[in-house]
Amino acid sequence: MRVLLAEDDKDLNRALTWQLKGQGYTVDSCHDGDEALYYGEQNIYDVILLDRMLPCREGTKVLTALRRQSVNAPVILITALGTLQDKIEGLDLGADDYLVKPFDFEELLARIRCVTRRSTVLNAQPDLCSCHDVTWSNRDMCLTGPSGSTTLSRREGSLLESFLHMPEQTLARETLFLKVWGPDSEVEDGNLDNYVYFLRRRLKTVGSTLQIKTIRGVGYKLIQEPALPPPRKSRLPFR
Repeated sequence: MRVLLAEDDKDLNRALTWQLKGQGYTVDSCHDGDEALYYGEQNIYDVILLDRMLPCREGTKVLTALRRQSVNAPVILITALGTLQDKIEGLDLGADDYLVKPFDFEELLARIRCVTRRSTVLNAQPDLCSCHDVTWSNRDMCLTGPSGSTTLSRREGSLLESFLHMPEQTLARETLFLKVWGPDSEVEDGNLDNYVYFLRRRLKTVGSTLQIKTIRGVGYKLIQEPALPPPRKSRLPFR
């Protein structure tokens, strides 16, 4: 799961990034509102943690701009402004939750689980993701299917999560580059094809019926292999 953390307190930003990564999340962090808007506009995040009092552009203005651009990722506003009116304003602007500083990290994790629970492929545990006949644990980096389990690299796991979160949907190459490598990474075009090849082998290793289909000129799509029809019984000729 990919998280955007926009927090101008560098010590808190660093601590939360370290803790979230320790829970298996992929985290992109920034320190001001302009950066938060730029990252958020990429529309690649499963959840956005947004400080309200950001320099350059206030968090509520970032939130308003993202919602106007149809960025529907769950947003948790994190702020020291904790009056009832502050909470109402934030929620009315499109936030999914409102967390007042100071807070316990366990409470933040619980709120992340809550706002992401609407996804059909995520279960109550944030480190587990299931789809059809496979289960992926981003904490153990382990993919399990009907025939066993195999360990994936961090990059393979990020790519797999992108597909598992959006099964049966075509994902453009540009979207996959953003989700897996991030908006500021320089990566060769062929790297994506290599990792798709690796994932195909991993799915085959665990005996999954899932396949990654190439959509020529666009990208890739995760599909379930259709079941083979039962063999036809041959009829013996009468004598």
